[in-house]
Amino acid sequence: MEHTVEDNAKKRLTDRLDIIMAINILRGQGYDHDDLIREITRIFYIDLDEYNDIVAKAA
Repeated sequence: MEHTVEDNAKKRLTDRLDIIMAINILRGQGYDHDDLIREITRIFYIDLDEYNDIVAKAA
């Protein structure tokens, strides 16, 4: 699935619950672990420390 997002239109994800929701939505659309980080950073400005903490605790 192709999304076209301009950088100036990206939403900032810094809240833990927003990041978890975005991860769950993308996984629901079929993105696996390897593609998830690429897709989420393409769509959002994301707090990568928070993202990595969420993914590490979920593993």
